[in-house]
Amino acid sequence: MDNGRVKVTLTNPSGSVAGIQYNGIDNVLEYTKKETDRGEWDIVWSSKNVYGRFDLLFATHFKVIVADQNQIEVSFMKYLNSHDRGSVPLIVDKRYVMLPRMSGFYTYAIFDHPRGWPDLDIGEARLAFNLRKSLFNYMAISDDIQRVMPTAEDRKNGQTLGFREAALLTKPLNPSLKGEVDDKYQYTLENKDNKVHGWICPKPHVGFWIIIGSNEFLSGGPIKQDLTSHVGPTSLMVFLSDHYAGKGFSVRIRNGERWKKVFGPVFIYLNSDSGNNPRTLWENAKEMAIIENRKWPYNFPRSHDYPSRNQRCTVAGRLLVSDRFISKGFMAAKFAYIGLALPGKPGSWQHDAKGYQFWTRTNDKGYFKILAVRAGVYNLYAWIPGILGDFKYKKNIYLKPGDNIDVSNLLFYPPRNGPTLWEIGIPDRKASEFFVPDPKPGRANRLFFHNKDNNYRQYGLWDRYTDYYPHQDLVYTVGKSDYRKNWFFAHVNRVGRNHKYVPSTWRVLFWLNNVNRRGTYTLRIALAASSYAVISVWINNPHTRANHIVNGLGADNAIARHGIHGMYSEHSYSFSGSLLVKGRNTIFLKQARGGGPFIGVMYDYIRLEGPK
Repeated sequence: MDNGRVKVTLTNPSGSVAGIQYNGIDNVLEYTKKETDRGEWDIVWSSKNVYGRFDLLFATHFKVIVADQNQIEVSFMKYLNSHDRGSVPLIVDKRYVMLPRMSGFYTYAIFDHPRGWPDLDIGEARLAFNLRKSLFNYMAISDDIQRVMPTAEDRKNGQTLGFREAALLTKPLNPSLKGEVDDKYQYTLENKDNKVHGWICPKPHVGFWIIIGSNEFLSGGPIKQDLTSHVGPTSLMVFLSDHYAGKGFSVRIRNGERWKKVFGPVFIYLNSDSGNNPRTLWENAKEMAIIENRKWPYNFPRSHDYPSRNQRCTVAGRLLVSDRFISKGFMAAKFAYIGLALPGKPGSWQHDAKGYQFWTRTNDKGYFKILAVRAGVYNLYAWIPGILGDFKYKKNIYLKPGDNIDVSNLLFYPPRNGPTLWEIGIPDRKASEFFVPDPKPGRANRLFFHNKDNNYRQYGLWDRYTDYYPHQDLVYTVGKSDYRKNWFFAHVNRVGRNHKYVPSTWRVLFWLNNVNRRGTYTLRIALAASSYAVISVWINNPHTRANHIVNGLGADNAIARHGIHGMYSEHSYSFSGSLLVKGRNTIFLKQARGGGPFIGVMYDYIRLEGPK
């Protein structure tokens, strides 16, 4: 495919990207790799007799959909091979599109599991590009996360740390990188922020970018995190994975279910200039990302599975909040996240990998409008930064092509049993407001050093808890302590004797002038992340059987993967006032499962409510 600006070579019939020629560079992809390994669609799938198979989705049939002066669109089809037990039970249609005067090309894929076909789990679905090692050395994923990067050889020659993704650079070709830590999970983004990322070649000054016009086809909602670009040089478009979610997060197809989903289109954009400032190419790529977002839904895909603009729907309304312990009247749900996803329970959208999701933010009056929605059946979900709880509209929303509906005023009653006696943190589904330490000397990525917004991305922060609390666990005094300074961002194990990781017990001290011993008090714990943890709770007496146990938690691995949140969950415990005393009280929170550095939780918010 060639439009005079970019020339793209595709393998026939497998449907991989073998070459991208641009601005005098014969191939921006790594030519030492196999032609089918330079730019490819891939998945990880499991079925009855297959577990965790990595599949490059090699197609067997090629077809030209259209080829004229206005558009090229080609299709590479992969079908189930009934004679091969290792063939994924899925029909995959990989599409590539080139338009005139565009400095790049589009790609999308249609995954189709026909009714009656075998069970299938898809744990990961990606688009991956391996760029030319000798050319690209500068990576950019956001305004404040971009830098000259180490090479794959630098990592290979370095020291592997606590897991294979983390490497200490001991002999890098670029001496200025010596002593830094590199880990691909330091460069993840939330879905809502993943709009453009890529690499820059210093000479000739060329940028390679993946641009996402919409995140309707991404899984897990607006704050689900995933990989972007990393050392290779590699650029990824991750449509689905269990990163920051846990192994249960996947497309699960059972009992002959029919399932079809379109991933993309995404735009592969190349730019260049005569200068040497990478910021200029980055700014241009950001501008192009804005343009692509405004063009969504695109008018060029020839697949009938991609609905055009006039087939899309709009859902509008207003969200209000009623919490009599905050305000006597209704409050506007300011800047809430509100969206449409498959029907389920409140908050189930963050576990959803099968369907499409459409999200926006309310304005300061609580009004919202969700645009470009595919026809279908949805629930309307929301959550509000600063307000505990998940909202779900009680009625299903049925959308026919072209529908424009207004759900009018919606009322959200957040979870509440009584007045707030005290609270720790901000209910925003993250642990970023708490104390995040600097890394140990010799374990830093200098890009994030002393960077308040991104310091949580540093390696090894889980062991810093022991440095701050070597002999006695964290004690937080309500009314005296400051959670920004005195509440560690992750409740992890402490390093004990013989470097063994032992459970840690945090204490919250608080004073009550009056106690209603016949009343019911409620402790609410919202978790921003959890990895194989169990939290035991005692009220005043830790020498008895735990008053409450928070278990059944997930394994999002956010602690090890340098996240500031993973999978959100809410927990509450109502107890008799007879457990409290007038004067000083203590709540004990024990992370009861020892044995490893990455076991623990991140608290989002804790609140003690008095009787009604």
